Amino acid sequence: MPQINVNPTRMELKKLKGRLQTARRGHKLLKDKRDELMKQFLEVVREEKELRAELETRFAGVRGSFEVAAATMSRPVLTEALLLPKAEGTLTVTEQNVMSVIVPRFSYEEASRTDGCGYGFLFTSGELDHAVAELSTMTADLIRLAELEKSAQLMADEIEKTRRRVNALENIMIPQFEETIKAISMKLDENERGNTTRLMKVKDMMLEERLAADRARATV
Repeated sequence: MPQINVNPTRMELKKLKGRLQTARRGHKLLKDKRDELMKQFLEVVREEKELRAELETRFAGVRGSFEVAAATMSRPVLTEALLLPKAEGTLTVTEQNVMSVIVPRFSYEEASRTDGCGYGFLFTSGELDHAVAELSTMTADLIRLAELEKSAQLMADEIEKTRRRVNALENIMIPQFEETIKAISMKLDENERGNTTRLMKVKDMMLEERLAADRARATV
């Protein structure tokens, strides 16, 4: 692991130890965030999967009813029956913060609804009535499905970003700090031993000079 290019001084060593401590705290927080995001993501995916399976089953029934209606009704009558909207409503979009991920929240409020199916029953098929009525009951679930899918997408993106940051701290930054701190500590210890050795040599030289001076005075 390459070291960080800094001067091997005690000041730099102190700074690096502070940065290492910060990196370790950030690593723990990001891991906790990733784990909690993953937990909530799996809950969203599970609900989305169950709701999608239910809607697909209901859509299959609606499609079958439409196919029967199309087979028993003339195309102009079918088109005219489905031309006008059967209901009007308002879709409100708000936001919610989930572990720093801004996910959408959809709220649908039906403002008005046409009486019955919105068309006359004289020339229409009962299968068409059933299909239109079933579709009208699926609106809220379809909106909820869209909300879940968008939330899952946003949470998955954030999980991937967080995972990359955790890996960068765990495999690059923290090892670099540790390796550099170790190298600087060894360099400072080596310098300290060198200084101690030089001081001992100077002390020995001064002691020898003093002994030599004492012997010279004694001879005189």
